[in-house]
Amino acid sequence: MAGPPPDVDVRRERTLRVALALSAWGPLATGVAVLLSHSSTQLADFLRRSAELLAIALAWGVARRLRQGRVEPEVRQRLERATALAVAGALLLSGGVTLVVAGGRWLSGLEPGGDVRLGLLVALLGLGVNAGFWRRYAALGRERAGALLEGQRRLYRAKVVVDAGVALALATVALAPGSLLARGTDVSGSLLVGLYLVWSGGRTLRADGRMAAANGRGLGDPDRG
Repeated sequence: MAGPPPDVDVRRERTLRVALALSAWGPLATGVAVLLSHSSTQLADFLRRSAELLAIALAWGVARRLRQGRVEPEVRQRLERATALAVAGALLLSGGVTLVVAGGRWLSGLEPGGDVRLGLLVALLGLGVNAGFWRRYAALGRERAGALLEGQRRLYRAKVVVDAGVALALATVALAPGSLLARGTDVSGSLLVGLYLVWSGGRTLRADGRMAAANGRGLGDPDRG
């Protein structure tokens, strides 16, 4: 006879553990890809994945702490808010750096080229994996709303959008290296990635503030956008 389903805290920690393991190879693979090409989109993707990996690692550490022992509600809220703020910080930092990199590449006139196949493969694989985690965090959040799960849901939604943009930009560079279209797509892709990350980080900060205020009034999660 099957036993009861695992507690939400247990499933959340397991999901974050798997997400951390699958995300760990991203910065390494994209770092190698940057060395093989001259794509600003690819460099921005490396910086973005590195910042996100740190945020996921922090979220897993907090989830593990919550799973291992009884934690007072006030302490739980503080820990979960810390992870949400880390996600917002990762999005804002990687978005800002991406915009600076894209602007520098545009002003320098450096043509994108080289071998972008590895970066394209990473982006396509990441798109599929991150879409699955986005749906997983959304499902867990419906069972128990909280800043930790909401932050991860927003992070993985951003990862899906960015991976799609990166894949499109790198595919263009691969098909037409050195062309005006490739340069325009590469730089514009980086700019769009940066703007979306900054926008997502700002929304995460605002949502965290509204969630903190709602928790203080006992109203639950005020923003599921």
